Amino acid sequence: MASIKKPKSHLETLAQSAEAVVKLMPQFRAVDQKGRYLHWHDFKHRVPAGIDADAAWAAVKLSRAAILKSVGLCSESGKPFNYCLPDSAQTVIHQIDQLNARLGSSVSSASTAGESNSYLVESLMMEEAISSAQLEGAVTTRKVAKQMLEKERPPVNDDERMIVNNFLQMKLARRSKDEPLSLELIRQFHAEVTQGIDVDHSCPGEIRQNDDIFVVGRDSEIAHQPPAAASLPQRLEALCGFANQNHDGLEGRLFIHPAVKAIILHFMIGFEHPFNDGNGRTARCLFYWYMLKCGYWSFEYVSISALLKDAPMKYGESYLFTETDDLDLTYFICHQLSIIQRAINDFLKYIERKRNDFVAIIELLTESGFNKTLNFRQIHLLKKLLRNPGRLFTAKEVKNDFDISENTARTDLEKLYQLKLLGKSREGKTWYYIAREDAMAHIRGSGSNRG
Repeated sequence: MASIKKPKSHLETLAQSAEAVVKLMPQFRAVDQKGRYLHWHDFKHRVPAGIDADAAWAAVKLSRAAILKSVGLCSESGKPFNYCLPDSAQTVIHQIDQLNARLGSSVSSASTAGESNSYLVESLMMEEAISSAQLEGAVTTRKVAKQMLEKERPPVNDDERMIVNNFLQMKLARRSKDEPLSLELIRQFHAEVTQGIDVDHSCPGEIRQNDDIFVVGRDSEIAHQPPAAASLPQRLEALCGFANQNHDGLEGRLFIHPAVKAIILHFMIGFEHPFNDGNGRTARCLFYWYMLKCGYWSFEYVSISALLKDAPMKYGESYLFTETDDLDLTYFICHQLSIIQRAINDFLKYIERKRNDFVAIIELLTESGFNKTLNFRQIHLLKKLLRNPGRLFTAKEVKNDFDISENTARTDLEKLYQLKLLGKSREGKTWYYIAREDAMAHIRGSGSNRG
């Protein structure tokens, strides 16, 4: 990634070449002809030959000035953060608003649709925990990491500990979604994600006390110098005030869409860099926390970190674009919305595959009569055991898969054991349930006997 440079001040260009800038305004708007909100870093290469790039950029900046709005947060120097929403961003926001409706009732609902969706997507929280840790450098396979979380196996190194911490942090975000944001809650998020990992450096839950921390770019240059440590308590209190403020647009209040506000919270933790380590994971947790707080329950299962991990340089660029262009958050918002759009599409494809699998299992169970004796969890367990003959299951794993108590998980496993779909073996104090090789034949045989 080439170094991101600040563009020449458009006000300076306007003062020098006002007539030229005004003539270019019909041609150069807030977005280009493809609807892209370009930073000077990319814009300067797309200006046609014979046109002054600085004047064209000044024309773009004047067009944006008319639609930008301040969010009420400022840099140390008092310069305001602002943003606007291009049409492409509005499209993604519409998709976000539609997502809950497309999936049906809330996963917390007691309705049949809600219960079914819950078990279709519950394990996806593990996927975000794994991806977020890998984005920060954790080295392990997804298979090993998921087995660790499912079986509650103690982590054997810092990489695995990071994944466990992320998973616990996501659960904390869910539990605390009805609380207002506070400095203490931010510290709790950070403490959860850094506990047990290089404690002397990460200092779980402690706001940094020094200014010898900075973010380096690709070429080891200083890409971002966070605000002074002494200013952090006051700045974080201001951030909490922003999070807790009503931005519904009524009675003269500023309107900020919840998804945009969640993204801004994500950005600001990265910008403030209030901790020695773990800022990125804390920032992403805060995004999820706010989405859950605002009723977007499906985002508990939509993983953005997996996609950020695939293109970490673009993620970093979106921060730098904002910082080098008058604190215009639009760059970061648009980047995150593009990630969210892809994550939603991946999530819906996943749900569709799972639903198709579920329908096939239901048809088989209906033929055999098993559908009358099994609940949703047991049916999903059955689907897994049919795919993996010989696989071992424990009550702890089932508890984590479906977010239920261990006693309920054990009852589900016992039910499948009684139906001769699982075997059972004891090792020490732990009961293991084994997917029987003849489970499918037993189901089909029951259907034949029933006929």
